[in-house]
Amino acid sequence: MGLGILLEGLMAFRIGWYMDVNNDTRRLMLRLGHAHGTLLSLVNIAFAATLARITLSKISRLWASRFIVAATLLIPGGIILGGVQIYDADPGLGIVLLPAGAVLLLFGIFQVARNIGK
Repeated sequence: MGLGILLEGLMAFRIGWYMDVNNDTRRLMLRLGHAHGTLLSLVNIAFAATLARITLSKISRLWASRFIVAATLLIPGGIILGGVQIYDADPGLGIVLLPAGAVLLLFGIFQVARNIGK
């Protein structure tokens, strides 16, 4: 929520670092990071609701939780960090966190999905 308020403030006061035409990539990356963080928060809520309905071993539950929480930090964090420092129309080096977060998200979902039918 804090990032959304910050982005709205940057837009409201027409801060050049965010609003200038040549910073279109930055604006896009920051908005994408915010959107992905919001959606991954909903994935965490869905994961918590699912835990009450399926039987997961303690270790599977622990690993799934860790993977999903790490993905919730790495995916939007990588996108946002990629937007903080841009190179022409390319995102910054922070974007390298995105693939790691995506893999962890898949691992977390796999931990839950393989036990749904049991």
